[in-house]
Amino acid sequence: MPETIIEIEGLYKVFGKKPKSIMPLIKEGQGKQQILEETGHTVGLKDINLNIRRGETFVIMGLSGSGKSTLIRHFNRLIDPTAGKIKVEGVDIMKLSPKKLQEFRRHKMSMVFQRFALMPHWTLIKNVAYGLTVQGIPQKQCLEKAKAWLKTVGLAGYEEQFPSQLSGGQQQRVGLARALCTDAEILLMDEAFSALDPLIRSEMQDQLIGLQAKLQKTIIFITHDLDEALRLGDRIAILKDGELVQVGEPVDILLKPANAYVRAFVKDVNRARALTVETVMKPPACRITAETIGEALEQMKKHSDNYAYYVTDEGYQGVVLQETLEKAAATDKDHKLASKHIEDIPAISPGSILEAVIPETLYTDYALPVVDDKGDLCGELSRISLAEVLGEMNVDQSASLPS
Repeated sequence: MPETIIEIEGLYKVFGKKPKSIMPLIKEGQGKQQILEETGHTVGLKDINLNIRRGETFVIMGLSGSGKSTLIRHFNRLIDPTAGKIKVEGVDIMKLSPKKLQEFRRHKMSMVFQRFALMPHWTLIKNVAYGLTVQGIPQKQCLEKAKAWLKTVGLAGYEEQFPSQLSGGQQQRVGLARALCTDAEILLMDEAFSALDPLIRSEMQDQLIGLQAKLQKTIIFITHDLDEALRLGDRIAILKDGELVQVGEPVDILLKPANAYVRAFVKDVNRARALTVETVMKPPACRITAETIGEALEQMKKHSDNYAYYVTDEGYQGVVLQETLEKAAATDKDHKLASKHIEDIPAISPGSILEAVIPETLYTDYALPVVDDKGDLCGELSRISLAEVLGEMNVDQSASLPS
């Protein structure tokens, strides 16, 4: 498991004139609304405990007022907590001096904002180079690196244009290039794509996924959109009224909601588009590795199914039926298995989204073999598994389907 890079322990944030005086009330169990009405203070965050792993895309989501933007601004101390600890690579950032904090912000973390935050009177290349400039890096080197990052985000040739000459999506690409240009290991993205049109937003999500596959940054991404969270996040944290209600991988959020609030959040999600084969596949029930018909039949009879996946040193080869083996064994059980004994059942990839494999799953008599890019059999996807996870029928109904 990747090492932890950020640790949040017992984090509280109260907004008001005397925030520390409110802490006993919170710990006594008084609610956010009651505290606001009686004291005029707002509880922004309550007892947040999180570990974020190096190299993951960690999504924090919730509705407006849930505390997600307040939380992300604690990571680089744009906001200081009322109580709690924030550690980055084991360093308690609450103990950093002003000079050390400035260096921390310049070198360790970069931020991408919802409204782009570009300098309107600067060219794009100067906007992107800004973070390097304040680090004291020579101008020539700054501009060369900024040009390279503009190319990476698809804006080669736009170096001397100004933000007002670009579309919203293009401006956000500049913001992303600027954040990446500093080589900061941690990227904070606060509702970075929410101001964009749906099509441009989808394109930016694709670009971020592609960049992350190459760069392996630690990305903390804030969103109110569950579909975006499911698409981008390695893990997702859901906030409600300043409290953390669930943390988990997308499949856990969808299939194992922690409470009624999360259950309501996910009920309208198109699971077929959100889940991959890997998240719902089962281990292959039976695999045949024998070379001869007789040995293969013996292996088959040890399992309840009347078919099995034939696997050799070269990987998955196809499906073998018990009926076929019995007929062949009656003639010559010592004969080697050949292509005529094998059904050509196409394999599916573990990374495929469920929506893409539904037709194959429904119109094949057997559970589909799941084969990785090395040709190794890693699981199977049956109609029953698919029906159960998509919620289109209950288990009793799906039991009537052939597996």
